[in-house]
Amino acid sequence: MNTPLSALLERKGPVLHTVASSLSIAETVAEMNRNRIGCIVVLEGEQLAGIFTERDVLRRVVGADVNPAAMRVCDVMTKQVLTIGPDNTVEDAMVIFAEKRCRHLPVVRGDRLIGLISIGDVSRWLADLHRDEAQHLKNYIAGGFSA
Repeated sequence: MNTPLSALLERKGPVLHTVASSLSIAETVAEMNRNRIGCIVVLEGEQLAGIFTERDVLRRVVGADVNPAAMRVCDVMTKQVLTIGPDNTVEDAMVIFAEKRCRHLPVVRGDRLIGLISIGDVSRWLADLHRDEAQHLKNYIAGGFSA
């Protein structure tokens, strides 16, 4: 649980999906569908401007009867984005996910966006950790313990 988020980012790889804030909602959703992702980071130039998720599509577009071809993503994205640093731990992220009821956290170092951590990334990391621990215990019980 004390694993820094930078370790999860290394494991995920360098791909980070972003769009410009001037894109239409329809173009942004098409990009999300093309990449099979449920969240995309919105940038103004190089700076984090917001985040746009499947929930935003349901609540702020479909639920509000907004024309996705006529409106820009910056008009419906989440602008007050919670972020986390790469030196924060997996446990820190889990607390934020639980308390703030969010599923994605942009990872920033200073004012630079370096990645995105999802609740799915944390769940996969925890599952792998538990699987490795169980295997280690099985080996220990079977007498094959190796340090």
